[in-house]
Amino acid sequence: MFSKKDWLVKFTKPLEFAYKNNFQNLHKIKYLEKTLLKFIENLPQEFEPYREKFLELCYGLDQAALDEKKEKIKALFDLCIALGINKEGTSEVEEPPEEPINQEVYQEPTFSLEEYRQAKEELKKPVQFLKGVGPKIAKKFAKKDIHTIEDLLFFLPRDYEDRRHLIPISNLNLKEGQKAVVFGEVIKSGIVYTSRRKVFEAQLTDGTGFLLLRWFNFKDFFLRNLLQSGKRVYAIGEVGKFGRVFEMVHPEIIPEGEEDKLELELGKIVPVYSAVEGLSERQLRKIIKNAVEDYADFLENFIPREFLKKRRLLPLNLAIKNLHFPEDEKDLSLLKKEESVYHKSLAYDEFFFLELALALKKSKVKKEQGISFRTDGEKVKAFLAKLPFELTSAQKRVLEEIKKDMASPVPMNRLVQGDVGCGKTVVAFIAALTAIENGYQVAMMAPTEILAEQHYHNFRRYAQLMGVNVALLSGGVPPAKKREIYYGLATGFIDFVIGTHALFQERVEFKRLGLVIIDEQHRFGVLQRAALREKAKGITPDTLVMTATPIPRTLGLTIYGDLDLSIIDEMPKGRKPIITKLFIEYNKHKAYAAVKEELKKGHQAYVILPLIEESEKLDLKAVTTYGEELQTKFFPEFKVGILHGKMSSLEKEKIMHQFKRKEIDILVSTTVVEVGVDVPNATVMIIEHAERFGLSQLHQLRGRVGRGEAQSYCFLIAYKISMESEAYRRLQILCQTNDGFKIAEEDLKLRGPGDFLGTKQSGYLEFKKADLVKDYPILLWAREDAFSLIEKDPDLSKHPILKEELTRRWEERLKLSEIA
Repeated sequence: MFSKKDWLVKFTKPLEFAYKNNFQNLHKIKYLEKTLLKFIENLPQEFEPYREKFLELCYGLDQAALDEKKEKIKALFDLCIALGINKEGTSEVEEPPEEPINQEVYQEPTFSLEEYRQAKEELKKPVQFLKGVGPKIAKKFAKKDIHTIEDLLFFLPRDYEDRRHLIPISNLNLKEGQKAVVFGEVIKSGIVYTSRRKVFEAQLTDGTGFLLLRWFNFKDFFLRNLLQSGKRVYAIGEVGKFGRVFEMVHPEIIPEGEEDKLELELGKIVPVYSAVEGLSERQLRKIIKNAVEDYADFLENFIPREFLKKRRLLPLNLAIKNLHFPEDEKDLSLLKKEESVYHKSLAYDEFFFLELALALKKSKVKKEQGISFRTDGEKVKAFLAKLPFELTSAQKRVLEEIKKDMASPVPMNRLVQGDVGCGKTVVAFIAALTAIENGYQVAMMAPTEILAEQHYHNFRRYAQLMGVNVALLSGGVPPAKKREIYYGLATGFIDFVIGTHALFQERVEFKRLGLVIIDEQHRFGVLQRAALREKAKGITPDTLVMTATPIPRTLGLTIYGDLDLSIIDEMPKGRKPIITKLFIEYNKHKAYAAVKEELKKGHQAYVILPLIEESEKLDLKAVTTYGEELQTKFFPEFKVGILHGKMSSLEKEKIMHQFKRKEIDILVSTTVVEVGVDVPNATVMIIEHAERFGLSQLHQLRGRVGRGEAQSYCFLIAYKISMESEAYRRLQILCQTNDGFKIAEEDLKLRGPGDFLGTKQSGYLEFKKADLVKDYPILLWAREDAFSLIEKDPDLSKHPILKEELTRRWEERLKLSEIA
């Protein structure tokens, strides 16, 4: 087995050869994918958490198009750099910045805690009290969600213009979108009438040539006064051509001698901001300049300078200053691509505080008094003997990891992640059985009633085998039954309760809660798992989080960064990959013909629709009407059933039981079948209006079939999409692979973390500049540094200001008060 350093050196050698001189050698390399995969087989233990990322970037490398191949190689290089390697193979050397950084910036700041608090109060001031802003302009800023001075400082440029050099008119060219700064004398100006409209024109010369300035929307008096003959002015704008003469349309004009404007607008790289209604670009820049000069230093964040120096990054206050008004010698292309040291510094800052919060949470759990369970009980052995199938090697591996955690006196805090149908339920039940055999109770929380009900039915089958008392507690349970459950939990008669948020209620008391299982955690929109754990008295129960949504490694470090990770990456024996095909509206009849063939074989089918009832605004198929149409027009000889979320629990349960018993052949449903329903005889699924769903959701839905030994199919039917559209590309990805992790990575790139997790409205994981996909290597830096700091200073007692800044940023989203 290679050491960490040796492995990185050997792995990067073929990459370096391919990357050299802007990929000049790439065409000479054969079997690069195979070579790299061989190295990954011998991945050092320290790099195991990154195995998926390495594999994802290597798979398909040799067959990839040239641009994609280059992108993958660069991403592999970035990952190796983040893990601590450079071209010479020396460990812990980071990617060099564009230029050396003045070492004075790495002196530790000398703020006191009181001065820090005063600085943050200054940043909270309403923007209207800033120089150049009053109540009227403040209202304009409010429309852009800018209310405080801090909000304005983080209103970052969307682009940059190079105004460092004057260009002689004779040197102008027509490169697409070229902007230039020209200085000259006005020869003549005035209104010119064309056949369609009047235009204000001015002719400018600098002795090398002539430039025509033109305005189609203008104030006559203002321009006549500004552009009188003989006046010398600077013109800034996009270069075009009118006949044989160069022109600028609606240029920015600065008269010679207006020093304050010249200092702000010329001789430098100038920021370009999103428009604020009612403010000119120049006016906006001046206001932001005042804010930066007077308040940017109050942004001091107190990340230890040793980390910034190691990563060659800048403190937040300097990064913000230079993001707004970059030093003149900076590389404009890096600024435009958002890859400058300033952009990287801001991304690092945002990631560092998130990872610090996660490290603190993880550290707190490790210090709590947990339960040391006996994990070699007879009940688990008896249960495994009664199972009609053998566990996969992946399930066995994950169970060993769980047993090790449960045997430890430190509370378990583990995530079990696995694709649809990989067998997480049986693993969770074995963990529950271990706790119950030790005399403890188990609580499982699901995000929706339908999912809680499905888990209840699945676990009840196992519970009945082993004599375990299991109950369902959700909003739909009748009051009398709830009171019975409350009593059963308080007395210890109920061993295992499955429910929704109803488990949080004050009336819910446990006699001896020992294990908390949380399913599809990200669906709650928050990280916090403590609310349910607090139901235990005097001890911290073990926590097992499960998700059937494959989470890309990038997101795993953020939403589940305080958990230990287990992955079930193997399907039960006999499962065949699901064949997925895309149909456009005009040939959907072929999909339904294929469904009929499956039904004739004695199999069953799902038809998934996005709406419950027809909508006047949206031309989408709906469950209630479409189910009736399928029954009468397409499948009169088969039984069609309807299932949706607005049904009562009793109605849903009845339909599901009928479908499982094959009393229903076709189940027409909304996405309530996304998780939980397990009918091995269902071999085909049609998803109508597939373009309306996200990739991960489609993958979840597809996982309802392919659960038996027969070949299964998923037919995606799309409406009104072109082959060039993003929706078409998304659906093609699903047709090409059954790998949930690969699909999740693509979904993350397409939709962003907020949409991917369903947390967009919650504010969680909203970053000002950091990008979880693009800035993945920086995320790794931040995580390593944050966790190393907590290892040395577990409660941040040596860094009180850093702790206060952390609380200020993440208190609401991560409930950090429970850590302090």
